[in-house]
Amino acid sequence: MASSDAPLMLSVSGARGIVGKTMTPEVAAAYGGAFGAFLKATTGKARPRVVVGLDGRISGPPLAAAAIGGLTATGCDVIDIGVAMTPTVGVMIGHHKADGGLTVTASHNPIQWNGIKCLDGDGLAPPPAIAKEIVDRFKERRIDWCEPTATGRVERDGTAARVHVDRVLRNVDVAAIRAGKFTVVLDSVNGSGCVGGRMLLEELGCRVEHIYGEPTGVFGHTPEPLVENLVDLANATRGAKGAACGFAQDPDADRLAIVDETGRFIGEECTLVLAALRMLQRTGGGALAANLSTSRMVDDVAARFTGSRVIRTAVGEANVVAGLRPANGILGGEGNGGVIFPPVCWVRDSLSAMALVLELLAHEGKPLSQLVAALPRYAMVKRKMELAAVGGMAAVAPALAKVKAAFANERLSDVDGVRVDFADGWVHLRASNTEPIVRVIAEAATEARADELCEVCRRAAGV
Repeated sequence: MASSDAPLMLSVSGARGIVGKTMTPEVAAAYGGAFGAFLKATTGKARPRVVVGLDGRISGPPLAAAAIGGLTATGCDVIDIGVAMTPTVGVMIGHHKADGGLTVTASHNPIQWNGIKCLDGDGLAPPPAIAKEIVDRFKERRIDWCEPTATGRVERDGTAARVHVDRVLRNVDVAAIRAGKFTVVLDSVNGSGCVGGRMLLEELGCRVEHIYGEPTGVFGHTPEPLVENLVDLANATRGAKGAACGFAQDPDADRLAIVDETGRFIGEECTLVLAALRMLQRTGGGALAANLSTSRMVDDVAARFTGSRVIRTAVGEANVVAGLRPANGILGGEGNGGVIFPPVCWVRDSLSAMALVLELLAHEGKPLSQLVAALPRYAMVKRKMELAAVGGMAAVAPALAKVKAAFANERLSDVDGVRVDFADGWVHLRASNTEPIVRVIAEAATEARADELCEVCRRAAGV
């Protein structure tokens, strides 16, 4: 299926679609109205307050304006923070004591896409049941539009990046990082992380070389922070005198990928592992949470600290938070470079991830390449298939059932799709929340074995 034919994706991650086709101002207004109606019904307030931001992609302003229109037309008051990172929206919900937040973003999706993501009054991505209620209201257009005299008001707040950065600074060892006098290359892909990312690194005493650092909304490269898209970051880090590392944000800056001081991409799975290692060093142990598609590396690192454990959840930060929060966990995240640092916000946050990695470098006093070399290493293979090519969403459940039957004697989890754990690796088959694709992810000691696990799973599923 070509991206231009992609349907409007509705899931726990919100709504995403192709701009001008399945994601239009009309859709944004209705989704904003559905969220506003939901907040009025659940808070009991006549005028709930909602923080609204957008990830900076060029299609964002008309969609954000429409979403704000939908919110105010249901009687919500809006605090418009403009171009802002998704985690910044989470921070500002608490800062303003708002009842929820909405961000216009398609995260790492290409520029043809845009979307809408909602956060609750605690700055959390809504859990699946709540997300479904919002989506159902949108689908059924169960929106209680208000009388003209009850229309909500809009105020603007330009301090969001500053507030977010200050929250991070209060929760990391600033003195140690500043003493390191690190040189860092930052790739903000012309998205919402441009201002806050640079501000944080400069406050931490870093010399910053910033590439794709203007928030134009026109991405300087394919936005997903994968090795093939970060060639310029690798070259700039390799060429920067004394660079400690290179950091890459995605457009809404909730994910962070890293290259080491040699310009080598260390893998997006390592972001969470490095941040978790630092937190475990700080606390001596504790609960972590990660989704089922995240590397075993985090389990191996946790095993070094007595009393530590990793809670495995379905994919999606709402699910990770649902595992992390009741356990009073110290850190959570996903293997896509997303780190959830509860003292800052309950959203994946590239700023928190950058600060924790720099704190680790400062306290270890070793090059990043050396720290990564000391981590347990596995080979991970990630494949994806167009949903239409495997028979559409209707084919997914039968495929999962076939996998469960084929590997009934192995350790299985069906919390999200099916994950099968073998003695020497694991494989996870699931439908994406945000794209019309099916993902097959496997991890093992060697790439050959991981490839084999993907193929064995695919054949068992009959796709």
